[in-house]
Amino acid sequence: MRLIALLAAALLAHDAAGGLLDFTAAELRAIERHGPWPPPAPRDPSNRVSGNAEAIAFGELLFFDTRLSPNGAMSCGRCHQPGRAWTDGRRTPGGVIGATGRDALTRNTPTLWNAGFGRWFGWGGGSDTIWSFSLRPIRHPLEMGSSAAHMARTLRADPELACRYRRVFGEAGKPDEALLVDVVKAIAAFVETLVSARSPFDEFRDALARGDRDAAARYPLAAQRGLRRFVGEGNCSVCHFGPAFSNGEFGDIGVPFFVPSGVDSGRYAGIQRLRADPHNLLGRFNDRPGDAGAARTRHVQLQPRNFGEFKVPGLRNVAKTAPYMHDGSLATLSDVVKHYSELDENRLHTEGERILRPLRLSPQASADLVAFLESLSDTGRYVSGAPSRCASRRVQ
Repeated sequence: MRLIALLAAALLAHDAAGGLLDFTAAELRAIERHGPWPPPAPRDPSNRVSGNAEAIAFGELLFFDTRLSPNGAMSCGRCHQPGRAWTDGRRTPGGVIGATGRDALTRNTPTLWNAGFGRWFGWGGGSDTIWSFSLRPIRHPLEMGSSAAHMARTLRADPELACRYRRVFGEAGKPDEALLVDVVKAIAAFVETLVSARSPFDEFRDALARGDRDAAARYPLAAQRGLRRFVGEGNCSVCHFGPAFSNGEFGDIGVPFFVPSGVDSGRYAGIQRLRADPHNLLGRFNDRPGDAGAARTRHVQLQPRNFGEFKVPGLRNVAKTAPYMHDGSLATLSDVVKHYSELDENRLHTEGERILRPLRLSPQASADLVAFLESLSDTGRYVSGAPSRCASRRVQ
């Protein structure tokens, strides 16, 4: 025991002193593919106000406005809190009316950081745009429990909201449903601006790319070892690749999908929901129907392997978004690493069996992976960009 303690102390001292691992050419190429960051701001061609400054300001106001729910208690910002990295910090939200058991919401609230870079939205990918996905919590009876009629009444009755709507979309002489779609497109324009800032990993990655060994050596050795395992034998970057650390698709990683009401079939139900959604990219609310996104939706295939698959989340700021997995069942990053270290292969479908194996990590290797994941956090914080009040009058 004394020898182990001495070795651990020596390793910590070595890490504190800094240094640079001798990465192979293949490892360096893999590391470089996780940048540069940040990329240009995302734009959604299906949303005519994507990137519009007035729409972004209007969307921010709507995001935090509890009047959009009939009981005046819920807003998007109640579950997606800026101070909790745009999550709620809970295993699952439960529900606006305090529902429990079979009636409770059973999926973890995902972060909105970098959401605009995705192709599919929700743990099951039941939506193909941020704006269409935003309709679900607005209408869900256990979330905001709202409707197009309530949204239209609220918008038309409030001078500030009415003025901002008119500035972005023009006069509101249109059906309630079309007005609601405009509202969620403004919210989506705001959400697209939530791009995380640079992290210690980005400084390391860029230093390696320009050959600055002294700058690269400031990145902790524990994080370097974790990164080496992440892009190498851990196979993590098979799914968590690219600058956002996600392939934007879905996978089965052996997390149980049983819920109080039965089974959460994940991507399987998500594709069914996507196809049936009148607000998808094949519908009349798409502002650019000829774009490639509509073709993706048209040709998405429903396959047996989709049962129990869930979205691969991005990993930037992951240390700030506990708990983890689609059901919030893993409380810490250490628990996540342990899950992969002790993976139950009997729970995996064919795709998971092809990619995943138990990592059988030592305590030090587990700590190294956690150190790397923690290095993906930025030090930025949300600052409201909403301008001063709008000189307003009612929408007619």
